[in-house]
Amino acid sequence: MSLIEFSSFVNDLATHSGRAILPFFRTALSVGDKSLGADFDPVTEADRAGESVMRHMIKQHFPAHGINGEEFGIENGDAEYVWVLDPIDGTRAFMSGLPLWGTLIGLTRHGKPGFGMMHQPFVGERFSGDGGAAHYEGPHGARSLTTRDCPDLAGATLMATMPDMFTGEAAEAFARVQAQARLTRFGCDCYAYAMVAAGHVDLVIENGLKPYDIVALIPIIEGAGGIVTSWDGGDPTGGGAIIAAGDRRVHEQAMRLLAGG
Repeated sequence: MSLIEFSSFVNDLATHSGRAILPFFRTALSVGDKSLGADFDPVTEADRAGESVMRHMIKQHFPAHGINGEEFGIENGDAEYVWVLDPIDGTRAFMSGLPLWGTLIGLTRHGKPGFGMMHQPFVGERFSGDGGAAHYEGPHGARSLTTRDCPDLAGATLMATMPDMFTGEAAEAFARVQAQARLTRFGCDCYAYAMVAAGHVDLVIENGLKPYDIVALIPIIEGAGGIVTSWDGGDPTGGGAIIAAGDRRVHEQAMRLLAGG
């Protein structure tokens, strides 16, 4: 079974997880802290409800598959197929009542991302891709996704979730890129990557990501014609320091600056 053949099931996962999550949005929901005394790392009842639904469906339909989810960890991680789930990427936005969050559903085969979806159930948008093509479905119809041309940083829109994800040398590296970019915006989590695929943003540079923060987004951006790597040009699947770009030319320029060039 090819990865693209799972697309119908991914849509079902998105639908059912959205139904579990939305009743908590813009309500007086309970917010916990996973940080154990470090930086605030919020988790809500909605996160757990969304992931629980998806895990149940995966185990019911594909019991041999593995699962790596933000809230409940890894099960059968050595399986041929592993689902990588983040029920609410952008929990801070969620708890603030802002619709700049999404459910990330990724599927790897032999450890390589092959299909991904970012679902925003409140506004009804779905961004999906298989590395070869990418698609959008929303309130105003459906279309293919294509990144835009951006040959130079001077014309680039740069995004990151928050400035304090960069400290020390990483902060200096990000500042070098930011100084040459046309526009920098913060606070959009997974939506920033979706906007790269949609051709509205040129660069996303982030640090300290987990696999469930990025795996679902890689096939979407690559399917739209973009590129996702680690800061040194390596495999982004494991998370860490990530750079995503719609145009390889601006990706190369940003990588040189991140490296100190």
